[in-house]
Amino acid sequence: MSRAIIFDVDGVLVNGYHANPARVVPWDKDLLADTGVDPDRLRREFIFDIFVKKVIVGEMAFTDALEKRLPALGYRGSPMTFARYWLEKDSNLNQPLLDIVRRLRARGDVRLYIATNQEHLRANWLWSVLGLGDLFEDIFYSARIGARKPDPRFYAYVDDRIGGGTEPPLFFDDSEAVVAGARKAGWEAVCFDTVEDCASHPWVAGRLG
Repeated sequence: MSRAIIFDVDGVLVNGYHANPARVVPWDKDLLADTGVDPDRLRREFIFDIFVKKVIVGEMAFTDALEKRLPALGYRGSPMTFARYWLEKDSNLNQPLLDIVRRLRARGDVRLYIATNQEHLRANWLWSVLGLGDLFEDIFYSARIGARKPDPRFYAYVDDRIGGGTEPPLFFDDSEAVVAGARKAGWEAVCFDTVEDCASHPWVAGRLG
């Protein structure tokens, strides 16, 4: 019987934002010089406001939100140009972890999925442009579901799509709150800090040989 293995994106499959501040790889370090937008203001006035409240749960398109808020941040260019800049800079794939994913994929008893708090445009970027669709069966994300991790509705949606198994889904996420929510949903969840947290997990290690 196959087992579902599920990975978060940011802080896990992508080296960027991480719940552990010591492991954050900032995508926006050159943002002010390149675009004229202060990254602190972007986080405060866009990301932690309209982006988290509306975009990430699918209530507003990413580009619509950018078009609405960027002028106040001093940006006069196209929101599409800004969105592409953001997507390209925030695309630092965790290749050592993806190497493990490829080895797991080569086996016949593993089903691989992504579960992430994400809006539509970046989810498609991850899947189609960065090529994660070549490795995983599906990407479950908050804008598609209408709820963010650790909302119980998120895990219930994923459970419904992947079906039951003899073993609970094995989930890797960098957020302790998200991991706790997954455990309440009946998943086996591991708080991810480094690749070793995945590689050394007994179930994974047994299949990597």
